Amino acid sequence: MSLNGLNTPKRKTFARVRNILEYPDFLDVQFRSFEEFVQADCAPEDRKNAGLQKVFLEHFPIQDSRERSILEFIHYSLDPPKHTIEECIEQGLTYAVPLKARLRLSSNEDEDEDEAEEAIESEVYLGNLPAMTNRATFIINGAERVIVSQLHRSPGVFFGQSQHPNGTTLYSARVIPFRGSWVEFTTDVSNLLWAYIDRKKKLPVTTLLRALGFSSDASILRLFDLADEVLLTDMASFSSCVGRMLAADIAVEGKIEVIDEDTGEVVSEKIERSILIPADTQLKDSDFDVIRNYDIDRIYLLKEDQSEEIDKSSLLKTLRKDPTTNEKQALEYIYEQLRGSEAPDEEAARTVLERLFFSEKRYDLGEVGRYRINSRLKQDIDPDTLVLTKEDIVSIIRELLNLQNNRSSVDDI
Repeated sequence: MSLNGLNTPKRKTFARVRNILEYPDFLDVQFRSFEEFVQADCAPEDRKNAGLQKVFLEHFPIQDSRERSILEFIHYSLDPPKHTIEECIEQGLTYAVPLKARLRLSSNEDEDEDEAEEAIESEVYLGNLPAMTNRATFIINGAERVIVSQLHRSPGVFFGQSQHPNGTTLYSARVIPFRGSWVEFTTDVSNLLWAYIDRKKKLPVTTLLRALGFSSDASILRLFDLADEVLLTDMASFSSCVGRMLAADIAVEGKIEVIDEDTGEVVSEKIERSILIPADTQLKDSDFDVIRNYDIDRIYLLKEDQSEEIDKSSLLKTLRKDPTTNEKQALEYIYEQLRGSEAPDEEAARTVLERLFFSEKRYDLGEVGRYRINSRLKQDIDPDTLVLTKEDIVSIIRELLNLQNNRSSVDDI
């Protein structure tokens, strides 16, 4: 079925000068673009991975959270329009064709079995797709419209700065994908680092880092070379630490079991964290007794050679304001911010985060986006990796810190 109904009119010229070159078809770009998008004249098995076909293939198959049911896409079809162009103009209608898709729903209630127990295949009406007229236009609610080409911002990472009314320079890094959620990292007037997801959900960057596997304060500080790890063997090794500032809490964790009084069974468990010596404490000789009593073999101290710079570090300040202390809490916090409710379990919270930036089905930087990120951050990540990686996020935060310390410059946008 041809959607454009193109009938090329005959032209008669009365000019005295003969045309050497033929006039090009100025509407050919629009016609070809629309035909490549819908591929209406192609058999389902002959369609290229482009346009509507590509959209369906990118989003199917769809599975439930337990992966027991799966919805598969087979092919789509376009029916003839219900109204003519003239009827749509007169009655204020949209000139469109019904879009249908043939889908297969398979379910398997038994997790141990690989094959689906039952499958239902049916043609589903999805809606009306505006169709192009023979003038390369669209009729929308009775009005004739044309599509104008637009420039879109190139995907990648972009660093910028702005001036707060109080004179503070604020820095930002915006990651723009070809498809998927936007994430922006910014500083504020309190010298804290924040991550915004889709420009609305706000969380400390250290919470995001914890959720990515850098769960402890010490691991985050060492990731950005802000702390030294000191192994403790005896009092002599501790003596060199006296007078230095703790980078991370010295704490112990214990498991608390909640037992049902009637059955005596453990119904839930939770980890309780007790802080022995808090971060930002200047160590004294007497602190060694506390450390020795709890068999603590290593501590983390702020670097001495950069103490003034570390005191001003936005990452360190953000770490102190972070409402979470481990990976599980961070995942649940992000889930609550995004969904507005508590996470049913840690795995569900992890799945939500992975689908945001690390799922090939839901997130796509595009080849240009990956190239620009690698070039800007001086990375060597595989060009075929079109989702964000932990290394990307860490490098972006590190570059923000460099901007604050005048070690780098913003992009000229």
